[in-house]
Amino acid sequence: MHPDIHLALHRLRATELTAAHRSAPDRPLPRTPLRNHVGWALVELGLRLAVPPARPVTLAA
Repeated sequence: MHPDIHLALHRLRATELTAAHRSAPDRPLPRTPLRNHVGWALVELGLRLAVPPARPVTLAA
C-alpha cells in the first residue's frame, strides 16, 4: 500500500474514532454477570498458562 494512502486511511479512522469517543456516554456500560464470569475465567486460564507446573510431567515408557 502506498504510504500516502495508508496515512490518509489512518487519519480518516482516527477522525471516526474521535467522533465516536466524543458521542459516547460519560458513564461506563453496565457489567453483566455473564461478562464478569467469562472475564474471570479468562484471567484464571491466563494465570494457569503463565505459571509452570509444580513438578515436571514424565511419560512412562
